[in-house]
Amino acid sequence: MRTTSAPAVAAPIQLNDVHSGLNATSVAGLLRPRTLDEACQAVRDCARHGRSTIAVGARHAMGGQQFLSDGWLLDTGGLDRIVDFDPERGLLTVQAGVRWPAVLDWLARHPANPKAWTIRQKQTGADDFSIGGAFASNIHGRGLAFAPFVEDVESIVLIDHRGEPMVADRLRNANWFALAAGGYGLFGLVAQLTLRLVPRTRLRREVELLRVGALTARLETAIAQGCSYGDFQFAIDPRSDDFLDLGIVSCYRPVPEDEAASESAHRHLRAQDFAHLLHLAHTDPSRAFREYADFYLASHGQHYLSDAQQSGVYLDGYHRPIDAALGHCGSEMITELYVPRSRLAEFMGAAADSLRRHRAQPIYGTVRLVTRDPTSVLAWAREDWACIVFNLHVRHDADGRQAAATAFRALIDDALRYGGCYYLTYHRHATRAQVEAAYPQFPEFLRRKRELDPDRRWDSDWYRHYEALFADGDR
Repeated sequence: MRTTSAPAVAAPIQLNDVHSGLNATSVAGLLRPRTLDEACQAVRDCARHGRSTIAVGARHAMGGQQFLSDGWLLDTGGLDRIVDFDPERGLLTVQAGVRWPAVLDWLARHPANPKAWTIRQKQTGADDFSIGGAFASNIHGRGLAFAPFVEDVESIVLIDHRGEPMVADRLRNANWFALAAGGYGLFGLVAQLTLRLVPRTRLRREVELLRVGALTARLETAIAQGCSYGDFQFAIDPRSDDFLDLGIVSCYRPVPEDEAASESAHRHLRAQDFAHLLHLAHTDPSRAFREYADFYLASHGQHYLSDAQQSGVYLDGYHRPIDAALGHCGSEMITELYVPRSRLAEFMGAAADSLRRHRAQPIYGTVRLVTRDPTSVLAWAREDWACIVFNLHVRHDADGRQAAATAFRALIDDALRYGGCYYLTYHRHATRAQVEAAYPQFPEFLRRKRELDPDRRWDSDWYRHYEALFADGDR
């Protein structure tokens, strides 16, 4: 049921996350405000009835952050408007439910944007993410020298547990801003965000095959030479000697607008190409990597706009034909690990051993860089990291879920062994000891949550999990 205020009785509805499908949750209903005033009133209604709530956007997070079992969710899908644009300073104010394609289209078409302002970074691999969700999970993209998304946000309008809006930034209500960035909605509803934009540039893709031992030096050289984006997509077949070692490094170098592109036809992967590669990744991973590498190597020299090259194709329901081929129901769940750049090759070797030992099946993986986050309280980028992303196949049965949890914990242990960290957004399989090692500030985060939300207006299945995990005496 969708409404702007919760009725006394409603039929429950079933929700799930988009990618893994492993978070089936029964909720009382969805509150869908369309204005700031309606959003404030929805929170006040929850307060009057003693109800907890949490914001839900595009539903891509896989740790239960946007779900509240048997509760009412604040669906930001109705908060989908562009609010203001400052073409001199490069600032764009949007409501939290706006998705990336709408932002990019608006900036590309707006007649008052002669400076070609655009976004600096977004998630790659899919586009249908809400801006509010990007802030709540403090995402990052494939920038070579960028901090996480919080550094692309000038200010927010945050609705607190009483239903009162406040402007928060690095000077005004700075503690609220720092807690809300990467705070998974637990300190209020971020109803509006003012984004810091950058000028759109033209980039040339430069591609080569490389071993992971040479990757850090290659990316540091690319940064020194002016490349702004880049990543490394590695071999995914555990039976191969190239596993997590050989990969495709792609860097994106700014070029003058009038520079001629490669004379060959502009190559791109169509939806059917992605479907084919995804099928191969499940059934013949070495061939999948070879075909993917061949495509990327053939695209060397192609030109892209700095914002457009961050967009990706995501195939809704892509796993159904794969399930039919494999003979079981499954999906992919993501984990993201961080290690000091100097320890990347060692970590990748350890991770390869762990994945083989636990017979885990990576479907896709990439390495990126991130710089330190100086702002958010629950910062995952506490230093300049190498970021390693794994999509692991998970069978949708009890044994499959347990096997995935064990593999994810092993990878977290590998990252911690090399002085690293992991991302909280994608699952909640970490042990308390792992959370404490990766996030020494986590107990303080929970304490501030209790202090600033004494009525528990903001709640989620993710928060309930960690509250129980950190209960006294529960190790």
